[in-house]
Amino acid sequence: MGHRRFVALATAAAALAAAAVVIGSPVSSRPAGKAAPAAVAGVDDDVHLNEIQVVGSHNSYKKMVSDKEEALRRQFIDGAADLMQYQHEPLGTQFQSRKVRQVEIDIYLDSAGGLYSNPLLRSAAGVGPYDPAMNEPGIKVLHIQDVDYASTCLTFVDCLTQMKTWSDANPSHVPIAVLVEFKDDELDFPGFTFTSPEKFTAANIGTVDDEIRSVMDADDLITPDDVRGSHATLDEAVTTDGWPTLGASRGKFLFLMDNKGGYRTNYLSGHPNLEGRVLFTNADPGDPDAGFVERNDSSDSSIPGLVKAGYVVRTRADGDTKEARANDTGPRDAALASGAQWVSTDYEGPGLAVGFTTPYSVEIPGGTVARCNPVNAPPGCDSALLDTIYTPLAPPDWSTTTSTTTTTTTVVGSDPEAEGATPVPGEASYTG
Repeated sequence: MGHRRFVALATAAAALAAAAVVIGSPVSSRPAGKAAPAAVAGVDDDVHLNEIQVVGSHNSYKKMVSDKEEALRRQFIDGAADLMQYQHEPLGTQFQSRKVRQVEIDIYLDSAGGLYSNPLLRSAAGVGPYDPAMNEPGIKVLHIQDVDYASTCLTFVDCLTQMKTWSDANPSHVPIAVLVEFKDDELDFPGFTFTSPEKFTAANIGTVDDEIRSVMDADDLITPDDVRGSHATLDEAVTTDGWPTLGASRGKFLFLMDNKGGYRTNYLSGHPNLEGRVLFTNADPGDPDAGFVERNDSSDSSIPGLVKAGYVVRTRADGDTKEARANDTGPRDAALASGAQWVSTDYEGPGLAVGFTTPYSVEIPGGTVARCNPVNAPPGCDSALLDTIYTPLAPPDWSTTTSTTTTTTTVVGSDPEAEGATPVPGEASYTG
């Protein structure tokens, strides 16, 4: 749930404030520093990264606030708090044991440090001081300032480090997409002071690239420059030559911009074709910087055509806990059938619901980590060969969750490719 939607809800229940609350020349080699994974015969040379489909998690860092804070929040906004009642396990656990291959991170600038170190809801609930890491300069990761702030990785660098640590231990994974949402909206309630976010501008928006490159090596990334190659524009590249093969993409990350509007304009400033940039922008088909296209409504009939044209697409299977509470599988199945490469959910496995129980979850049909894309996969693609890194875990016991500590355990695991692992079947009963 974004700022504007929250503001509308909270305004309707204003007491929350009172709570005080190449591809011309494709990616074909890896610079020294990260070992190339073993080739997987039958898919690495024949299947491209846009010809598969995986499950992603939405607001992948998000934790529930403490029980005391949640009770206070519900005291004033009642059912509106349902929209924030979800959380995820640490990123490495999602990769290793929930088959997640796309994550979403919300970022806030904090160039001086300390801007988000004393959340209003936390202070009002009296649950004690927050993690001292929030006092340090650097981009912070949270959902909504002062109101829904708990995270399994408090800083962008921490999130990135968790991702890289798991990837380095499991270099044969299919490429992982990281959706980045830039956040700087105000929460405006008369008589109460909420944290005023630092604004993203053309001058400082490149900070996100700097922090990514501070953790990720060049051979960890697939960038717009890599995909554009010798083409005049990224749009021309993806709609003609296409995207790198799986063999050239394993163990790597793509970073995608969730925002449009002024954020995209600022990010393109001085980089009209995304020259030197890390993120693929959320563009419209035909724009020079178009490669990634976001269509969050899974019923959008344009998605299959976009996939066939060469774009990569993210859509959502559910949102705001609504589909999960009702066990409404229609949007989920539409998302899977659409061919969108990344199908995002808050329920990337059974038993992950917080505060209610339904059978709802999202999984690749057949239970594999990834599958051959139902819209554009080439003949001979074998879903069982795409990615076999999966160690199942029992559903977590959310009743032990607390935001008073930020210590987390990240599953790293080892690369099963070295041991000739076979895919682990899932329990998906739908076909997508």
